[in-house]
Amino acid sequence: MKLTSHDIIRKPVITEKSMAAMAEKKYTFIVHSSANKVQIKRAVEEVFGVKVEDVKTINMLGKTKRVGVHVGKRADLKKAVVKLTTESNAIEFFEGMQ
Repeated sequence: MKLTSHDIIRKPVITEKSMAAMAEKKYTFIVHSSANKVQIKRAVEEVFGVKVEDVKTINMLGKTKRVGVHVGKRADLKKAVVKLTTESNAIEFFEGMQ
């Protein structure tokens, strides 16, 4: 299956920890589970027009949750923490959220 850049980057992660990391030009995204670091780097550079220095990925297993006697499981996720180069511009998408 051929993934496009918009398929690879699912959505941004907006938490206190990810907002604090933006000061160091680190941005966190939920990405497609089969995407590798090279594909994630290319997708972020193409979609946001920035230069990526480093990509760190985390596979997160979904938690099991229960409602009464019914037991279910949340979906598994893959997160990517993308560090931009020092001369690169910030990603404008996040700027209004701080």
